[in-house]
Amino acid sequence: MPQFDYDLFVIGAGSGGVRASRVAAAFGARVAIAEHYRVGGTCVIRGCVPKKLLVYASHFHEDFEDASGYGWTVSGSSFSWPILIANKNREIARLEGIYSKLLENSKVTVHRGRASLIDTHTVKVGDRQVTADSILVATGGWPNLPKIPGIEHCITSNEAFELAVQPGRVLIVGGGYIAVEFAGIFRGLGSEVTVSYRGDQILRGFDEDVRAHLSREIGKKGIDIELRSNVRGVEKLPDGTLRATILNGQAERTIDCDAVMYATGRRPATKGLGLEEAGVRLDDDGGVVVDEYGRSSVPGIFAVGDVTNRIALTPVAIREGLGVATTLFGGGAPVRIDHNDVPSAVFSQPPVGTVGMTEAQAIASCDQVEIYQADFRPMKATLSGRDERTMMKLIVDAKSQRVLGAHMVGGDAPEIIQGIGIAVKAGLTKQQFDATVGIHPTAAEELVTMREKRSVSRAAT
Repeated sequence: MPQFDYDLFVIGAGSGGVRASRVAAAFGARVAIAEHYRVGGTCVIRGCVPKKLLVYASHFHEDFEDASGYGWTVSGSSFSWPILIANKNREIARLEGIYSKLLENSKVTVHRGRASLIDTHTVKVGDRQVTADSILVATGGWPNLPKIPGIEHCITSNEAFELAVQPGRVLIVGGGYIAVEFAGIFRGLGSEVTVSYRGDQILRGFDEDVRAHLSREIGKKGIDIELRSNVRGVEKLPDGTLRATILNGQAERTIDCDAVMYATGRRPATKGLGLEEAGVRLDDDGGVVVDEYGRSSVPGIFAVGDVTNRIALTPVAIREGLGVATTLFGGGAPVRIDHNDVPSAVFSQPPVGTVGMTEAQAIASCDQVEIYQADFRPMKATLSGRDERTMMKLIVDAKSQRVLGAHMVGGDAPEIIQGIGIAVKAGLTKQQFDATVGIHPTAAEELVTMREKRSVSRAAT
């Protein structure tokens, strides 16, 4: 008789948890997974997938405007938020069904309910207790809300996907990728948008030139960006209008809007899981502290994805889930996940694609770096007349000539950087970039034709 009910019990049926459970089951392990909401997790249900669909929808306004420069006459167009949301919901339901079917076909037992640890080998789901040799925590993250007066009147990205009515005036609090993405969505669909961010520039942690360029470009679209500002409170007026009090330096003012959306970061969803009681070490934000193999401080308990508070990206969670399952049941050496040079994108308008080091990071790690940068009007804008510019940047170690980072703001940036990410990960040099023939006419060819450089040394900074 087996000592435990399962070889692996996974808490959380998001991208990382689903991948880990399916791979483990394919190796012959007895696997179960618990989910208290919907199979698919943040990315599929209330994250990158529905967000990308809304981004697509928000582009049509400019596309219709640009069409006239190319000889098209577009008239009588109109937009329906309820139709968009209904169609989005239908697609999300379809994807959830696919994820559920994948688990079923993999012979993974699905437990519906909120799971928590009783001890290092026992999990409680609802009124039932089950045991497992190994436990994997893959519960993701959750939006972080500050404790200010009137916060109960505000929404996060979770609720933004389900709004019955499109808000005509939106205040978005925050300056990260979720904030700028939703600013573009709402503005593209016709809402008046104000972004309030306490920092000096949006997209903290990104390359400084990327931050400045994107700020200028989204400002051209009519998005009001208020930096070094703090929302002190939100009041709901009798007619339903929300009045936010904003402090800019020493000056205080109010702004009336129909929705206040907070995008001030996410925290690991570990509350109520019984992790600390089981001896699992958490960081200051509540994230599960793990090693490079996904192992927590307690033998037999693992964690992957956003709940570990490392790189909060779906492909990273998937790779980590694969690694844990292979380590446990693959029969070979433990699988270490490499978190260096992970490409990422911001689906702002225009979008951002980036991989590798920022200029500041490169300067801190190398004696001297070379910067190659281009700023140009994309070909599409020549006939449309749109005031838009694309920025590209390569960061090179002056000694080895290895390309340490690549950054782009402009149309198709995420698609372009995915390919460049392979080159950066492979450690290719600037000379190898230069030896590659560009595809003309494309924006991407700039990445292999840039020759003018500026040099920056660590001493100079």
